[in-house]
Amino acid sequence: MFIKTNFIMWRVNVRCDQDAWKQSGGDFKTMTENYQVELIGSQKMPDGKRIMAYKMDDISDVETFIEDCVKFPGFTADFESL
Repeated sequence: MFIKTNFIMWRVNVRCDQDAWKQSGGDFKTMTENYQVELIGSQKMPDGKRIMAYKMDDISDVETFIEDCVKFPGFTADFESL
């Protein structure tokens, strides 16, 4: 018997400017270790801004992860389904 499941993956986009990264980047990286995330993209823009994308599978973790991300001054986060 074949059982079809609806499994949605989530992409969490995190952004910050150069000053925010210098101030909190290390703590941010440490915070990500508390979650089951996969870094699927990371860019440092010419002006120093950072854009990171993480893949997650649990919407509850996504919401908590975003809440923890935006606790760092200058960090923003949003999510979308993959």
